[in-house]
Amino acid sequence: MVIGVALATDVAAGLQAGTVGLGVGILLGLCARLGDFCTLGALETALIGHDYRRLHIWSLALGVAIISTHLADASNMIDIGRTLYHTLAWNPVASVAGGLLFGYGMAMAGNCGFGALVRAGDGDIRSILIVVVLGIATYATLAGPLAPLRAFIFPQTEQAGRSGISEGLSSITSLDPTWLAAALGLLLIVTGMRHPQVRTSALTVTCAAGVGMSVMLSFLGTTQIAEYSMDAVLVEGPSYTAPVGRSILYLMTATGTAPSFSVGLVFGTLAGAVAGSLWRRSFRWEACDDPRELGRQLGGAILMGVGGVIAMGCTIGQGLTATALLAWSGPVTLLSIGAGAWVGLQRLLMPGDL
Repeated sequence: MVIGVALATDVAAGLQAGTVGLGVGILLGLCARLGDFCTLGALETALIGHDYRRLHIWSLALGVAIISTHLADASNMIDIGRTLYHTLAWNPVASVAGGLLFGYGMAMAGNCGFGALVRAGDGDIRSILIVVVLGIATYATLAGPLAPLRAFIFPQTEQAGRSGISEGLSSITSLDPTWLAAALGLLLIVTGMRHPQVRTSALTVTCAAGVGMSVMLSFLGTTQIAEYSMDAVLVEGPSYTAPVGRSILYLMTATGTAPSFSVGLVFGTLAGAVAGSLWRRSFRWEACDDPRELGRQLGGAILMGVGGVIAMGCTIGQGLTATALLAWSGPVTLLSIGAGAWVGLQRLLMPGDL
């Protein structure tokens, strides 16, 4: 009887977490599609075209994420100390190595996992294949044949208590970590709004803010469910490496797998992207006519899956979510992803590789 009640509680908590993920995913997919939020696109237009508008959009979204998350934490609405970015000790080598691998794969694939889901919502069949291959490569590295080697080279250990950028700066300056986070977030928002094409577009600003708020809303929902269900679900935010793999497993084994925030997030993102495409009347089926290009993209998806697991996150999981928490791994992984993408983009610009 007790076991039955516990299982029922776990299933109910999983359903609620899945609903939170679905709502957050719809928000992210819709805002990305309507607000032109794309990590590789931001890097590509900045590094190659010297157009920094999309980087300013990223800055605005990140600033909102940092401020909203830390204010909610200070108000005891969420507990960022229960997230994996604070409960697991930071491995700098894994952040750099995984980030470089992910970034290079992202350039080869033409998008990250999140971006591929958004593009899939626009009718791009290639992106659907990229998402599937990414999910398989992720689980092969996370829990499959590559898992022992990954754990041996990049071990993960638990830690007690928070250890992040704001805590580190607080120990030096004696200033409150929340105020330090708010100051950094405000600086990023001001930087993002400096671009004239960003600040003059209400839709762009709204969508960037929506992307940033999605992090806090994820933690808010999962924290509340975790508390009443006695930690039947994890406290987590948006990410698109392991969640993609979990969603594929759920499609294949739904009768034996409890729903989760991750599954709701992935399908919600796809639904939000479809809604945005229909709103813009841009939905159309697209395929790849060049087998060589498709092979390069699928190879990039494999690298992203492996790199994302090593780095414990992707452009969204580490770049947005972990950085919003001001975990040490966030900005280091994001910069490493950017460096890897730069190398990949330079490779694509070489004669014969276009």
